[in-house]
Amino acid sequence: MTERVPILRIGEVLVVSIQFDLEDQTVLQLQEDLAEQIVNRSARGVIIDITALEIVDSFVGRMLSTIADISRMLDAETVVVGMRPAVAITLVELGLSLGGVSTALDLEKGLARLRRSSSADEA
Repeated sequence: MTERVPILRIGEVLVVSIQFDLEDQTVLQLQEDLAEQIVNRSARGVIIDITALEIVDSFVGRMLSTIADISRMLDAETVVVGMRPAVAITLVELGLSLGGVSTALDLEKGLARLRRSSSADEA
């Protein structure tokens, strides 16, 4: 049985907190679950919290980009929060720019970024 990543809701934002290393099947399930919840809950934003991840490889980097692409197609912006300095360095060294993904230091700043973005869209 595949372990599922929990998806929490805070207003119009879905929060995905990745607490363990992800296997291929878990990522596919997360993408499906998240896409479904974006539509069902009319989410405007997605925050992916990677604070618990010590190491990020190219697989995780691609997964973050793919989730951001799926979210954008469903009209939700993605912000990755909790990135450690070593993780940022690794992503740059791997040549992964995470195009289309905003970043913030923590959940609070990620929520603020989505609020600013949402209010700019409405103006």
